Amino acid sequence: MAARLLPLLVLAVSLAWPASCKPLPVLVPVTKDPATLLYTIPFHYGADLVVDTAGPLVWSTCQRGHLPAEFPCNSPTCRLANAFHIPGCRARGCCHDTRKDRTCTAYPYNPVTGACAPGDLVHTRFVANTTDGVHPVSQVNVRALAACAPSRLLKSLPRGASGVAGLAGSGLALPAQVASAQSVPNKFLLCLPRGGSSGNTGVAIFGGGPFQVSAQPGRDFTQELVYTPLVAAKKGMPPAHYVSLQSIAVESTRVPGAGAAVVCTKVPFTLLRPDVYRPFVDAFARALKAQGAQGGPVARPVKPVPPFELCYDTQSLANTRIGYLVPGVTLTLGGGTNWTMNGLSSMVDLRPGTACLAFARMEGVKAGDRSAPAVLVGGFQMENTVLEFDVARKRLGFVRLPFFTQCGHFNFTKTTGY
Repeated sequence: MAARLLPLLVLAVSLAWPASCKPLPVLVPVTKDPATLLYTIPFHYGADLVVDTAGPLVWSTCQRGHLPAEFPCNSPTCRLANAFHIPGCRARGCCHDTRKDRTCTAYPYNPVTGACAPGDLVHTRFVANTTDGVHPVSQVNVRALAACAPSRLLKSLPRGASGVAGLAGSGLALPAQVASAQSVPNKFLLCLPRGGSSGNTGVAIFGGGPFQVSAQPGRDFTQELVYTPLVAAKKGMPPAHYVSLQSIAVESTRVPGAGAAVVCTKVPFTLLRPDVYRPFVDAFARALKAQGAQGGPVARPVKPVPPFELCYDTQSLANTRIGYLVPGVTLTLGGGTNWTMNGLSSMVDLRPGTACLAFARMEGVKAGDRSAPAVLVGGFQMENTVLEFDVARKRLGFVRLPFFTQCGHFNFTKTTGY
């Protein structure tokens, strides 16, 4: 009798096993550095890496005596490491060398200064937790490849950071490596924190949702995402996440602005190409003045605080649950998807009594230069917004969290029962 039951028992176990062992996404906290306004994630014990959504590689400073990974210059991995030429970086990867037996050399670069340096590829571990989208579940060590870099490449990065976590859509960026090692989808969620005294920890989840916060139990924000297609970078441009920008509006007034938009954590505030910036700022100033003429508060301009042009006395601005009562800004993206920014995302308090329009002029770019993006959406405008970078399906999803909650409300207390 027992012998007859054994095959049935084995069949039952085999049917249940895949469901119980379905790979879970990988979770890490995101911290905002108050000095540089950049974001970092813990990579492994004692090492924090700067989040760079346009970075093609993971890199960090390495200890002396490290052993390079043995990838020949003509290997597919080495070709991935050298697939993107960084503007201003004169170094050439070893794949351009005629000696095909050389060990692979990569060229990590600093996203703030633009400096680059040669470095070996090394095997490393990404230490994080799996998640059910509500809590951390269990610790996981993810196999990864990183490039070594000299300590001088850390200039202008947050104090204590030891490198950069590239999150672009390239084969050696962190999302692709986690997807390969953990058998999860090649996509990731970002929910960047505003920082300050409370709610200063955001969330990154590699492999997708769900995503819930403690203030809204049972509400999965990934089910509320709206999507716009990711578009391929133009030849010679970095491997960032690009979307199509159809138009920009300030309240109901459309201003010139079309081309590409890039979601970019390396810039603290949104940058506009010069031909887009000037009409945008003028339209905002007129719309805010019109609010006062129609019976609303009369905004009093104050001395600008660089790099911002429009700054106001906060006592003259109405403060609401969604930030200062100022004209809304809407980016209309590919597919007709609207990304609307209210006062919480468009105005920044820079010093006591002064708030500024948190959009700046893109420097080093000529007006009308279509080889440059029209808009670089900066970290400030991404904060407390759930963003899903779906590399596999080539789309960007986003949804703003309600005013009464924030990215810092994710519950990082580890659950039990798994």
